[in-house]
Amino acid sequence: MAEENTAQHVPMDVPLPPVPTRAIFTTTQWRTLLALADAVIPSIRSPVMYKSKATKIVTSQEMEQARATLISRIPSPDAATIAGQYLRESASSNNTFRESLQRLFSFYVHDEGLNGIKFILNALNTRPGSLLLTGSPILIRDQSVDVREEVFRSWETARLKPLRAVYRALSAIFKKTWISTSPTLNLALGFPRVPVYGKPVDGFKYEFLQFPPGDDLEIIETDVIIVGSGCGGSVAAKNLTEAGYRVMVVDKSYHYTSNHFPMDANEGFISMFEAGGGIVSDDGSTVVLAGSTWGGGGTVNWSAALQTQGYVRQEWAKDGLSFFTSQEFQKCLDRVCDRMGVGIEHIEHNKANRLILEGARRLGYSAKTVPQNTGQSLHYCGYCTLGCHTCGKKGPTETFLADASRGGATFIEGFRADKILFEQKPYGTVASGVEGTWTSRDSYLGLTGLGAVKRKVVIKAKRVVVSCGSLQSPLLLMRSGLKNRRIGRNLHLHPVVVAGAVLNEEVRPWEGSALTTVVNEFENLDQKGHGVKIEALSMLPSAYLPLFPWRGGLDYKLWVLNLARSVGFITLTRDRDGGRVYPDPVDGRCRIEYTPSAYDRKHMLEALIGAAHIAFVAGAKEFHTTWRELAPYIRPEMAPAEAAEGTNSASFQAWLADIRAHKVPLAPERTQFASAHQMGTCRMGTSPKTSVVDPDCQVWETRSLYVVDASVFPSASGVNPMITNMAIADWASRNIAKSLGDSREVHPMARL
Repeated sequence: MAEENTAQHVPMDVPLPPVPTRAIFTTTQWRTLLALADAVIPSIRSPVMYKSKATKIVTSQEMEQARATLISRIPSPDAATIAGQYLRESASSNNTFRESLQRLFSFYVHDEGLNGIKFILNALNTRPGSLLLTGSPILIRDQSVDVREEVFRSWETARLKPLRAVYRALSAIFKKTWISTSPTLNLALGFPRVPVYGKPVDGFKYEFLQFPPGDDLEIIETDVIIVGSGCGGSVAAKNLTEAGYRVMVVDKSYHYTSNHFPMDANEGFISMFEAGGGIVSDDGSTVVLAGSTWGGGGTVNWSAALQTQGYVRQEWAKDGLSFFTSQEFQKCLDRVCDRMGVGIEHIEHNKANRLILEGARRLGYSAKTVPQNTGQSLHYCGYCTLGCHTCGKKGPTETFLADASRGGATFIEGFRADKILFEQKPYGTVASGVEGTWTSRDSYLGLTGLGAVKRKVVIKAKRVVVSCGSLQSPLLLMRSGLKNRRIGRNLHLHPVVVAGAVLNEEVRPWEGSALTTVVNEFENLDQKGHGVKIEALSMLPSAYLPLFPWRGGLDYKLWVLNLARSVGFITLTRDRDGGRVYPDPVDGRCRIEYTPSAYDRKHMLEALIGAAHIAFVAGAKEFHTTWRELAPYIRPEMAPAEAAEGTNSASFQAWLADIRAHKVPLAPERTQFASAHQMGTCRMGTSPKTSVVDPDCQVWETRSLYVVDASVFPSASGVNPMITNMAIADWASRNIAKSLGDSREVHPMARL
């Protein structure tokens, strides 16, 4: 059984970057923006208690019913007090909410999106604009919360596309920011700051190269420079160091010790994810969660360690990449799994994962336990999205990077690779190093540059390995002047629709490992390897709740408190059709052009219906999805005879028929898709016309330049990509070591 954490673990604070001082919005724009935020997350009172246009007024009966519902769900002797505070809280009543918005709009929203929001805010601040957008000449900030709420809700289906876009963007931003900063939500949920299970452990102690202040260019020499410390880069670092070479690993992000874990939501998303965890595709359909910290995605993923399936290996081999059906590839898979202690022997399923397994059994669906990279030990913790305080997850920081450090590798954090350097040789263009900007770890952990040392640094190397991940690796190649038109193309995201089943009993789904089961029933729906897996997911409030539709202020506040009684599902889709990444034309940050295709959405729909069946046979009271157009299924009281019908129940079948009746199932404008897997943007292949790297992961246009991360996948892996990524890195880095030849100077540490 999982051991309860009796130690008083208080994670170290992670200072956030100061609130930017530059004016993102004017005073009147801020007033209107916060007025809209308070319509989404309103202060709720009854007319007897309070009268103000700044609050949502409900009848005394509605208020008493809401209070009674909340008190019944809040697991605290002070439930009545907490319920009152929770109802009175609005988005803008918490100063941290506005500060978080200021950071978000300053650091993470690209100019095109920001200008679109400003345009709408400016229109709302004029009487003609207000009349056009709200139907009233009265400015929306001067309207009551009830009117604001009604107007905002109407924008979801407005005829004007910019209004629909602003609705999607602002509703998502307001929900996520409130859930990450609310002073009362976690109290109301009974969600503890740190996991109940698992004892804190000190992780591996890393040292990072430092540079003194100065204006001169800093020049360093090494054998191999690896840009990126994630799953691919970490394996390459271990192998090349152990082969006797001088290896330097650089990362634009910063290292946090296990004493900082788990971070709270506000700290964690800002400190350990690209764009604060809020990268969104250009059309607003897909939210992309990508790790950006020391250890990359392996620091913040959920421990799922699935090997590449046979039909995917065969597909890649048929494209000329015979390595994937060789025994050598299997040896690579097994080697990386052995190092991380991957297995199923010590798994203890939590309630959510047991429910999925049992529901699949009752329905005759194919399902199995998902191996975990937890060192052949029990790891009963669902908080790892925000960092593992027990070090029980044996990701890059506890395995491959630690091995590289012991072998003498040098590490630099806070290093942004600006471009790859090249030399012209008689036999062609050769990568000779990397030029970048180093920012020291200051009092704000290097996030702001205030009081920090900044230096231009050139790292000369015999081999350059790009391991920045599928979002950043192609951008680095583009910044470096490479012209292959395939760079950035072939983006696959494993898009998911998220669903949630509300039960009649407390589940506390944040306890226990997040993802230990998978339903394979729908994984090959087209008989060509494309389909969907049903899996559980992280049930941390900030990772789960913001994805679901907002249908009104009181409704949303009541619904989110179902979390303690909920089980979540993801429909992880092996997408046939891809997209691309490209640099923003203004500031160069990552932009994503991706919309789940009708072909892939058809598969998602079948898996979503499958998840609903699993929830139904498990006795779920409600079933919600991130498809806003679909009303949730609310289970009616059933007579014994109807209950015995199981999934043949008339009410359930009628709801399924409604799903099938939609002309455009899972329409991208009406569905929130999510992704935690990015693959394929530097595709591996046998020709530069169809790929970016060759079968050894060497970039076609050059020599001595390699890409070693999930961006080299020829297509979507169909399983959580960590193990496939690491196995390719294991193969590629061993070949890089061979390519360096026997004439090298052996690194002194290798002789010990």
